[in-house]
Amino acid sequence: MLVRKYGWDSLLLEVDDPAAWFRALRAARERGELACEEIVPAARTVLLRGVRGEPRWADLAPEAAPSGPPSRVDVPVHWDGPDHDAVAAAWQADPARVLRETEFTVAFCGFAPGFGYLTGLPERRWLPRLASPRARVPAGSVALAGPYAGIYPRSSPGGWQLVGRTELVLFDLDRDPPALLAPGTLVRFVDA
Repeated sequence: MLVRKYGWDSLLLEVDDPAAWFRALRAARERGELACEEIVPAARTVLLRGVRGEPRWADLAPEAAPSGPPSRVDVPVHWDGPDHDAVAAAWQADPARVLRETEFTVAFCGFAPGFGYLTGLPERRWLPRLASPRARVPAGSVALAGPYAGIYPRSSPGGWQLVGRTELVLFDLDRDPPALLAPGTLVRFVDA
């Protein structure tokens, strides 16, 4: 692990397994061994925001996934995205079938509130981002880029390939917690 200062009260940890370190740091905070406002996992890092006193790194180690069943969200999808046919041609397979048969896990969240980066696609299914991003991607769009699948929680610009859409609300300030998808959540795509 490489620990870097980030701003005036944060630390950026470069780690091999961000999900395992996220679990360990969250548990350390719950035990009172880490004082920080926020723990944010990403693809190769974990950000500790609002750190009050540096933790004893020697006492921390990445945690394996919990042994109990993780939470799971079924996402009902209409498979009518504008890039559906292009993805089908690239994969030489029906995107709906491939995505229904793939078990996804939320690795981390970012880009927009409620946007989960879903891992689980085999490398042979990884696709590039679009050469030119769209100015507007509708909320609920089911999208693919690189090793990730994702669902746009609100309308925004975006460069991912769109294969379908869902009416599921991914972020709602009146819900506790507001984000439906959190790191570690299993996601299954189903037909709407």
